[in-house]
Amino acid sequence: MNEYKYLFGPVPSRRFGRSLGVDLTPYKTCSLDCVFCQLGRTTKKTVQRQELVPTDSVLAELAQWLKSDGRADYITLSGSGEPTLHAGFGQVLEFIRLKTVIPAALLTNGTMLQFPEVREAAAAANVVKVSLSAWDHASYGWVNRPHEQLQFDQLVNGQKEFRAQFKGQLWMEVFLLAGMNSMPADVAKIADHARQIGPDRIQLNTAVRPPAEDFATALPEERMQSLRHRFHPTAEIIAEFKGKHSTHIQANQATIFAMLQRRPCTAQQIADIFGMHLNEVSKYLGKLMRADQVRAQREKATVYYTAKDRKGKGHAGKKMIRLW
Repeated sequence: MNEYKYLFGPVPSRRFGRSLGVDLTPYKTCSLDCVFCQLGRTTKKTVQRQELVPTDSVLAELAQWLKSDGRADYITLSGSGEPTLHAGFGQVLEFIRLKTVIPAALLTNGTMLQFPEVREAAAAANVVKVSLSAWDHASYGWVNRPHEQLQFDQLVNGQKEFRAQFKGQLWMEVFLLAGMNSMPADVAKIADHARQIGPDRIQLNTAVRPPAEDFATALPEERMQSLRHRFHPTAEIIAEFKGKHSTHIQANQATIFAMLQRRPCTAQQIADIFGMHLNEVSKYLGKLMRADQVRAQREKATVYYTAKDRKGKGHAGKKMIRLW
């Protein structure tokens, strides 16, 4: 079995089926620090584009994967941060386009689309998924916590300009949180910006996986249903409120739960122990928390997870123990 440094999966994805992930950034290198991020708080907030990981090494791993496996519904540029901060992400998309018929998806927060060279590189993808969860600079600040050099108007205008030149599928994710950006009047403002941008699909999400901040609270499914028709086209709900019964997913959940019954761990520790990507770990932790089998507790900037006993308490007691 090949050990990859920059590829992960293929993993089951709500939007992309069996998706091979390509991770182009060190952990949490991003232009935003979204309160809902499933990977935790941003540790390096930047707008400087550079070769964050060696492009040649990424392409070599992709070539090896295509030779040894090569089965996926999509190859997705996503992972531990914002992929368009990598100066060579366009080269990766071109390689995928030239070497395989598997479609390429770029999952971006859209902040770098204000730059022509980023728009040109992103246009090589088959699907580009952008994000819009605010309606003005103030709401952008408290939901997405952008780098100080970023402005909300830049985000919207960059997405409009990209839409005008992009021939592929443009999808938009709108992340809604209770008490922050989900009042009907505020959602109507987000929907108006989305209409002006003109994505092919709009997808509503909420904090069903453990978020970066405790106050980032999920909207109930019925509230999401009541808001989806405010968008054009009518939004899909992609938040996974009910667990699915994939054998692969259930096996991983059971393994993680069994370990958390023995000792509390952070998401990163779980990823290291099982050789998973943090995106995969957050998926399973989200399912376990929705099933009320696992609880989270923050110690300063660190979040620990532990299995609940029958009384709803963590097995490790009130105090989490640092294991590494």
